[in-house]
Amino acid sequence: MCPITISTLHSFSFVPSVMHRIESMLLAVSLKQMQMNHCTQNVVVRAIKVLEAITTKKCQEEFSLESLETLGDSFLKYAACQQLFRDNKYHHEGLLSSKKDRMISNTALYSLWCKRELPGYIRNECFDPKYWVIPGESSGCFVEDVKFFSTSKNIYNRGTRHIKKKTVADVVEALIGAYLSEGGELAALVFIDWLGMKVDFVKEFPDGTPFLAKPEIYIHITHLESVLNYSFRDPSLLVEALTHGSYQVPDIPRCYQRLEFLGDSVLDYLITVHFYSRYPGRPSGLLTDLRSASVNNDCYAHAAIKAGLNKDILHASSVLHGQITAFVQIFEQSFGGSSFGWESGSAVPKVLGDVIESIAEPILIDSGFNKEAVWESIRPLLEPLVTPETMKCQPVRELELLCGSKGYVKKFIKTSNNGIAGITAEVEADGVIYRETCTGENKKTAKKLAAKAVLETLKKCIPGI
Repeated sequence: MCPITISTLHSFSFVPSVMHRIESMLLAVSLKQMQMNHCTQNVVVRAIKVLEAITTKKCQEEFSLESLETLGDSFLKYAACQQLFRDNKYHHEGLLSSKKDRMISNTALYSLWCKRELPGYIRNECFDPKYWVIPGESSGCFVEDVKFFSTSKNIYNRGTRHIKKKTVADVVEALIGAYLSEGGELAALVFIDWLGMKVDFVKEFPDGTPFLAKPEIYIHITHLESVLNYSFRDPSLLVEALTHGSYQVPDIPRCYQRLEFLGDSVLDYLITVHFYSRYPGRPSGLLTDLRSASVNNDCYAHAAIKAGLNKDILHASSVLHGQITAFVQIFEQSFGGSSFGWESGSAVPKVLGDVIESIAEPILIDSGFNKEAVWESIRPLLEPLVTPETMKCQPVRELELLCGSKGYVKKFIKTSNNGIAGITAEVEADGVIYRETCTGENKKTAKKLAAKAVLETLKKCIPGI
């Protein structure tokens, strides 16, 4: 082989990997070009970001779609909720939620993706250099067909792949996240429109006039504006945001549920954007965990108590009053410091978390859909926000991660004793079964306590956990 050196020959072993990366980049460029050909807006998105959005964790690359999927999911949810809230002024929260779920479900996103003939653009397999062949080369062990698209371009088909609907939906959400992170909300909306889903951000008030003439009769407006650091042009929105369904008086025709529907989505979106911007380049799963630790009813309930908003809720339920009073006492005794909700051993009254979400929406509407005004008002209530250093996984999630990494087998078994919900958490680790049973005010609380208990047992009994 003289004069070819061993090192030169060795360098040729990298050709499949280099060509695979080039193929992947060309795949991303092709997908990006398809969208640009149908777009009249000047949207600039880097191909490397598109490549990240179409790459699943199965590819075992240094990057994957997970963070972009979390970002895109939050934006899509917010965009859909705002559209439905504006177009259905008299629909209650349950109906709006049902419509939203159908609009952005995995099945709906999967259908949009398939109508664009795009499944072939998903990267869902780990690359093995031994099985790489030159595209278009038919002399190898693969028989390749040429698939022609309506765009007059073609790709080489190396067989049938089976991809789950959820994977397709995750890629759609990740691409929305890619366009959002690169080109802003307009770019994300343009991409959503190209897929075939119609949403827009028209800045207008859902209702033209206040529904309540004298809101100060029901709430202490000045105090609440001080707590929220925001001055309302229409304080009656604040009355609606604080009215529980049990509080029925002729002057207040609506409770907070409609506002909570949209407030939930805007807070989810704002918190996700905050973490995505603050911790760039971190592991792809970090954003998902940070959001889970911040966007939950427990965390919001703690924020409501710290701000004293539990005293301003308008309700007429003795049961609810007892639940709130009991939880406030527990909070003051055990959770006065920085807490993100997982430590609570009792069920959190849902209304406490709901009120944070429902208050976010009046600020959004009153400010002319200014999300910055919402963030400046609500963020201080949520402080201290979780960080990668202070983050604590929800016990059920932590147990799932532990069992997944160690190959342990886990299961949760439902029990009931005199109407009290019980859950048994069982983990088989290295042939030994660890089992803990806990009860709670509801199944969710019992499951959390059981997972926490069995985690503590595993950490005591198995070194290195």
